[in-house]
Amino acid sequence: MIKLSILCRRESDLTLSRRGRYSQVRLLQAYRCRGEADQKRRGVPGDEGSALVEMAVVSSLLFSMLFGIIELSLALYTYNYVSDAAREGSRYAIVRGSSCSVLTNCNVTSAQIQTYVQNLGYPGMNAANTTVTTTWLSPSAAPVTWTACGSTCNAPGDAVQVKVTYSFKLSIPFVPSSTLSLHSTSMMVIAN
Repeated sequence: MIKLSILCRRESDLTLSRRGRYSQVRLLQAYRCRGEADQKRRGVPGDEGSALVEMAVVSSLLFSMLFGIIELSLALYTYNYVSDAAREGSRYAIVRGSSCSVLTNCNVTSAQIQTYVQNLGYPGMNAANTTVTTTWLSPSAAPVTWTACGSTCNAPGDAVQVKVTYSFKLSIPFVPSSTLSLHSTSMMVIAN
């Protein structure tokens, strides 16, 4: 505001002191400066505060994008633990087959695998949102293909497939909340 008034004074001084072909242009600029000064005195609204509104709009978009990136990073972090939980569940099952005699919980069942995976205690994961599905597979003749067993077939040479599903609640500002279903599957051959 101070700079505008100094600039307008300088232009009006130049208009009064100079004679020549630019004097009419300078005179019009001087009138424009006086008009802006009169608006400021009368309280006529100008463009003050527009920078504040622009900053508010841009900041809300910027922070929405920033929180969106953080939420998707947390989803990726959670997916890493979901895939590790599937591997841990299948490892737990392959060493506790029908020939197991040394470890606890030998001849493991699907319910025991689900309990084991849910109790792994990964940071930031809620065990109640975790679902574990165990499928027992038996090999067929060459070429080897795996077929699901009707009941538990956990002898050495059979396979176990553990699928872990986790419901991740995604919440980004200005975007409707949604739930991502993160899942990973691990299959291993029973060794013991």
